[in-house]
Amino acid sequence: MRRAVCPGSFDPVTNGHLDIVGRASKMFDEVVVAVLINQSKAGLFTVDERLEMLAEVTAPYANVRVDAFQGLLVDFCHANEITAIVKGVRVASDFDYELQMAQMNLGLGGIETLFMPTNPKFSFVSSSLIKEVAKWGGDVSPHVPDLVANRLQERFASGRDPSRN
Repeated sequence: MRRAVCPGSFDPVTNGHLDIVGRASKMFDEVVVAVLINQSKAGLFTVDERLEMLAEVTAPYANVRVDAFQGLLVDFCHANEITAIVKGVRVASDFDYELQMAQMNLGLGGIETLFMPTNPKFSFVSSSLIKEVAKWGGDVSPHVPDLVANRLQERFASGRDPSRN
């Protein structure tokens, strides 16, 4: 079975993320969307909330499953018999960083990384930018699934400020 992972924080998941996941799902028998658990970084959404949202928005893809991991991605890959990492690349600075990570993952665990250029209509979208716009009441609905837009609106309406995590 050809299995790949699309790793990230997904805080929150965007339409750009889903574009990469959907395209990867056509290339592999199974795609694992893996949420990195980073103990040192507080997110707007908990890992469980991110997993729940990802499970719902990736449900149309029969060969996509959602999981979480902490530690080295290559260890997660070996434990799950994953042979490839799929990463979306928006801009040159993304590529510089991701190339270093790809070379490290290859060296550490023999796991190949495939870079997929982001669809131009999503090239400016990032989770950080989405959170900033939503925090100030801007409309992010064109850039995230409806579920995520609603959750962002609820989160910021409740007065929770992500900069205070």
